[in-house]
Amino acid sequence: MPIFAPVGHIFLTFLALVGRVTVFAGRTIGHMVTPPIYFRLIFKQMREIGYFSLPVVAMTTLFAGMVLALQSYSGFSRFSAESAVATVVVISMTRELGPVLAGLMVAGRVGAAIAAEIGTMRVTEQIDALVTLSTNPFKYLVVPRVVAGLITLPILVLIGDIIGVLGGYLVGVNKLGFNDGSYIRNTFQYLEQLDVISGLVKAAVFGFIITLMGCYHGYHSRGGAQGVGQATTNAVVSSSILILISNYIVTELFFTR
Repeated sequence: MPIFAPVGHIFLTFLALVGRVTVFAGRTIGHMVTPPIYFRLIFKQMREIGYFSLPVVAMTTLFAGMVLALQSYSGFSRFSAESAVATVVVISMTRELGPVLAGLMVAGRVGAAIAAEIGTMRVTEQIDALVTLSTNPFKYLVVPRVVAGLITLPILVLIGDIIGVLGGYLVGVNKLGFNDGSYIRNTFQYLEQLDVISGLVKAAVFGFIITLMGCYHGYHSRGGAQGVGQATTNAVVSSSILILISNYIVTELFFTR
């Protein structure tokens, strides 16, 4: 029936997009494990993705930890469980808030920048020039960014976790009146190694998603400046959605018994 034609078109378009992204990811992984590998470009991208993203991640996680401490205290005080604030802050930051907030912040900053940079190279035919010079665009443009994202996001998240817990500590001790020794003891008493590891695994997955989607949308951008702008928007939106979806999947893999 004609009424189903638009629905079928949307569904088939979605499947085609999933297929193109899967093929792009497969080619990227294949080039990641085969020489040559441009280590100089990887280190450069690690600085661009990691070092320059540290301020925004630090600010985000600091205030997230502070707000989490305030909200937890407000809720737990209703049934005299204020001592659990420190535990809730550290577990929430390491398992969820640290990786997800850092991933979303980096997606907005790095994903857009990658899509804009590679998209500009595509519409100005610089990528075609690389092919003419016998340089593989995946090796030169995509792999360094994806590898850098895989390495730097866990480091950023680990630093963000520490800063977030510090924010909760500052609010708990200076604002809510906790004893600093008991707060620190409660912070580490129930923290398990799995809590930290799960967050770092999520960060690596998010780093792969952010850089891959930025490279994909930039690599396939068309239509001049308007196409580059559309690729930038698509990179940020798709990265953010995939971060939330993969967050649930990784959480279920780690914590479902």
